[in-house]
Parts: sequence; C-alpha cells; structure tokens
Amino acid sequence: MDSWLQSFNSTVEAITGHPTPASVLYAGLDTSKLSYLEQLWVKWYEYWGNPVIATGVMSFVLHEIVYFGRSIPWIIIDSMPSMRKYKLQPKYVPSAADQWRCTKLVLLSHFTVELPQIWSFHPICEYFGLTTHAVPFPSVYKMAWQIALFFVMEDFYHYVVHRLMHYGPLYKHIHKIHHEYSAPFGLAAEYAHPLEVLILGLGTIGSPFLLCFFTRDLHIVTVYIWVVLRLFQAVDAHSGYDFPISLHNWLPFWAGADHHDYHHMAFLGCYSTSFRWWDHLLGTDRGYQRTRAKQKAVKLRQQADELDKYAASLKAQ
Repeated sequence: MDSWLQSFNSTVEAITGHPTPASVLYAGLDTSKLSYLEQLWVKWYEYWGNPVIATGVMSFVLHEIVYFGRSIPWIIIDSMPSMRKYKLQPKYVPSAADQWRCTKLVLLSHFTVELPQIWSFHPICEYFGLTTHAVPFPSVYKMAWQIALFFVMEDFYHYVVHRLMHYGPLYKHIHKIHHEYSAPFGLAAEYAHPLEVLILGLGTIGSPFLLCFFTRDLHIVTVYIWVVLRLFQAVDAHSGYDFPISLHNWLPFWAGADHHDYHHMAFLGCYSTSFRWWDHLLGTDRGYQRTRAKQKAVKLRQQADELDKYAASLKAQ
C-alpha cells in the first residue's frame, strides 16, 4: 500500500507542480490543542502527503457518498406501496430500469465532468485564497452565516440560469434531458446533460469562491458542509414526495419537492432551487398556485363527502 501510494503521489506531483508536502505544511503544529475532528483532518492530509491529492480524493468521495447515500432512502420509499399517499404524482413510480438508467448517466457525468473540476479544486482554492489544509476550523457562527449566504446566492443564480435553460435551443439541446422524467425521483437530481451539470454546478461552487475573492476568509470545511446540504436539497427536491414533516410546511419560503415536482410535471415555472421568493416575485409560480389550489379544493370536497357518508351511516343506525 505504501509503495503504491508513493508511486501515485509521484505521478500526481509531476502533474500538479510538486505542491508543498503535508510534512512541511504542519511542521511545528501542536495537535494536542486541536479538537478530535481537526486532528483527523491533519492526519488525512499527512496520510496522502500531497494536499492536491488529499483535497481531490476527499471532495470526490464526499460527493459520491452523500449523493448516492441520500438517494438510497428514496429508492426504498419508492418500493413501499404504503408511501404512495405522500407521493405528489402517485401514478408514476420509477422502475428498477429507470433507476439504473439514471445511475449510469449520473456516474458518467460525475467521472467526466465533475471529477476534473474536483481534481483541480485545491489549486483553485489556493488561487482564490480559500483555506484548505489549515487548522483550526472556523467558528460555528461564521460557518452558519456563510452557508446561509451561499443558499441565497446559489438560489438566485439557479433561478436565472434555469429559466434561461427553458429557452428554445437551450432546452432542446441541453435541458431537455433533465426533463425526461416528468415525475422525478431522488437519483434524477443530477440526471442532466454534461453542460448543464457544469453550468449549474458553477452556482454551487461559484458562490463560495465569490465570497472568498472579496473577504479572503473562507475554509473548505465550510464549503464541504454547504455542498452536503446542497446535495440533500437537490435530491430531496427531486424525491417526488411531500410529507407532513417536509421542511416547506415549517418554513413557507422553502421550495422543496412540492415546488420542484410541479416544475417537472408542467415543464414551466418554479425555477428556483431552495426558496420560493423569486418565482413568487416574478410571477413564475402562478400555474403552481392554481394547480395546488384546485388540488386542495378537491381534497376538501372528498373530506366533506366522507364526513357526510359517516354522518349518514350514524343516522341509519
């Protein structure tokens, strides 16, 4: 294992320009003053020796584990008939063939589009002044407000770009692939044309870089937490399910699957990712509002009919 790792490091160092080894980066560091997670962070970089490799491997593995790990519960839920009452489009349930076809394209995009981006992540971070290997980590307060800002920035970017993607040629040649499933499911979050993966991905990673460019005060741990939350949001928004505990029932401005599922069903409107305000302010949720209002009215009528039947049965007794 050690000989393989040394050979691998030598190959990568020849490509990346011999970056500063971890033994030099952490020279004189007193790890006893660090938290357990910070000590693990140092050990990770020391294990790989090369910070470019350490950051690249961690970034890619984290993305794959979170994306597919978060998709698995939705695959299980799709196989449970008892969960159909919570499905937004109950007539359409993805088959095993759908799941496998989607997985193949997603993996292809991950290895051909996202992997090169992730591989160059460390040098780009260093260029923009983003802290990578360094410890200690930033405070929880600092990470919280930065991640909240990323959600707002990415949501605006996604609204604008996603709406443009529905323009004639862009839709026909790029975005149409993502709309192959009018009833989306978790794995389909990144089922898209490679160019779309690249363009929309710029909103996710571009927000941290933009903040770092102006402040020079951002740690990659904050970026990782942001990416994990963003992946959860993307997969959940494509899940096709709306539960009573879904976040939008507690935060009315949160989009969620209820909002994005309509976009796939109607092909137009509800362009945002995380929040509802841009669609509401710019009038691109009017169809959604009408549809949900009609569905609510039908549900109320059904409940009223059931109550009438129940009352009639009591009188008959």
